[in-house]
Amino acid sequence: MTSKEKVQIIIEAIDELKAEQIETLDVRGKTSVADYFIVCSGTSDRHVSSIADKATEKMAVNRAKPVRVEGENSGWVLQDYGDVILNVMREEQRQFYDLEALWNSLRPSADNPVTES
Repeated sequence: MTSKEKVQIIIEAIDELKAEQIETLDVRGKTSVADYFIVCSGTSDRHVSSIADKATEKMAVNRAKPVRVEGENSGWVLQDYGDVILNVMREEQRQFYDLEALWNSLRPSADNPVTES
């Protein structure tokens, strides 16, 4: 499954549970960690957990499991699918860490050229 297919499946799943402010960050060329970061908000810890659970379920149907999951029950759940990383956050954490501004401010590196996938 390509990274773009993973992004599409995850976005459909989190949208079903009314995730707020869904953003897809193309980080190809900026890091070797992943191709895309998906960032979205939930209205409460329970909503954040439910959104993350829905993404896990949809990805499992498509035979993809996260390599790592961090932060369950903390207001910020990170699911690492290798080339796609999902961040589901309460709005307070999202504003504090401002991942969108961080990753958008970085320029592509010569060490990490952008490749299509």
